[in-house]
Amino acid sequence: MKILKKALLFLLIVFVIAQFFRPEKNQGDITTIEPFLVETNPPEDVKLILKEACFDCHSDVTRYPWYNNITPVNFWLKGHIDHGKKHFNVSKWEGNSIKRKDHKLEELIEMVEDKSMPLNSYTWTHSDAKLTDSQIESVIDWAHKVRLFYDFKPKPE
Repeated sequence: MKILKKALLFLLIVFVIAQFFRPEKNQGDITTIEPFLVETNPPEDVKLILKEACFDCHSDVTRYPWYNNITPVNFWLKGHIDHGKKHFNVSKWEGNSIKRKDHKLEELIEMVEDKSMPLNSYTWTHSDAKLTDSQIESVIDWAHKVRLFYDFKPKPE
């Protein structure tokens, strides 16, 4: 029993000390999202969906929940955000070629259509990010329209 108490005390001390080590937050300027919104021109309902279900992990602007203050949860969240931004970062939209933008929207359509985005682990704690069939249809329709726009845009040779 003494060994168990010592082990639990040790784990408690490690947990408390770990709270002093935190990853850097993903809190860039909200204006980094504007070029994406201006270029893709989502209707208001889609803009709200993107804000609630996408931008936390797919931009340089994250709204952090209260539990981000707990280590190791904050490192787990940072991993999700870094992974999401690596695949699709609307804050870096301007630097992409038309071909890449079109491809990213094609991936967005596929991921939303098969309901693999937003992640279940995100919607567990962000119930407003869980998309209805109607919202999925709105996002997909918007993304198809933007892709059509890119099809007609002149591409550099």
